[in-house]
Amino acid sequence: METKTLLHLLDWYQSNGINSVLHDQPRNRLKEEPVQENQIPQPILRAPVSHEHPALACQTLQQLKHAMLDFEGCDLKQSAMNLVFSDGNPKAPIMLVGEAPGADEDRQGLPFVGQSGQLLDKVLKSVGLDRTNTYISNIIPWRPPGNRPPTTQEIALCQPFIQKHIELVQPKILVFLGGVAAKTLLNSNDGIMRLRGIWRDYATHDGLAIKALATFHPAYLLRSPGQKALVWQDFLKVEEMLKSNMK
Repeated sequence: METKTLLHLLDWYQSNGINSVLHDQPRNRLKEEPVQENQIPQPILRAPVSHEHPALACQTLQQLKHAMLDFEGCDLKQSAMNLVFSDGNPKAPIMLVGEAPGADEDRQGLPFVGQSGQLLDKVLKSVGLDRTNTYISNIIPWRPPGNRPPTTQEIALCQPFIQKHIELVQPKILVFLGGVAAKTLLNSNDGIMRLRGIWRDYATHDGLAIKALATFHPAYLLRSPGQKALVWQDFLKVEEMLKSNMK
C-alpha cells in the first residue's frame, strides 16, 4: 500500500475515533472461529449480599438508637459531632418530625434546641403542649455540613430509621415540620405550600394508620415571620385532633 494511501487511511481512523489496535493480525468477524475450552467464560461466584437495612430488625427505641450509632452507611456521620436521636416523651400522643439537626442540635445531641427550637417551644406552648407531652425527632439524625439541605441519597439512607422510629413510638398524631419531612414521609412531590394544613393518613409498615399534618418548619418562620399565623392555625387543628383522640 502506498504511503499516501496509508496516511489517508490513518487520518480517516483518527477522525472516527479509532485510535488503538486490539489485535496484531486482522480478524474476519464474519467467519466463525472455534472456541477453545479455556476461552469459555466461567461464571463469577459471589457471596450472597444482604440488603436489609439495620433499622428493620429493631424492636425497641434503645435498639434503634444503637443501630444508628453503629451505622456506617451515611457519610454525614463522619462530619457530625453527635447523633441527634430524639427529645421529649416517647409515650406522648404527638410526635413531631423535622428535617435535620443544625449546629446547636449537633453540639447538644438533641433536636430543636437552637433558635428554631425556641420558636417551636413557643408554638407548642400556645396550644398547651411542651416537651413533656410531645416527642421530637428528625428525618436525618446527623447534621449536614454547613447546614446544607440533605441530599436525596442521604434521605433515602436515613428514611428507614425514622419509619421504624415512628412504628416503635406509635403516636396518635404526627406533625411534619417542613417540606423535607412532609414530602419524604407522605411520599409526595408536592411542596410544603400545598401539603400543609391538611390531615392525611400515614401508614406504618405494620399497618397502623396515623393522622398526620404538615406545617412550616420553625427555621422558615424565622426567615418569614408573616407565616406564623398559618402555623398557629395548623397547631390549633392538632389541638382539636388531640382532644378528639382523647375522648
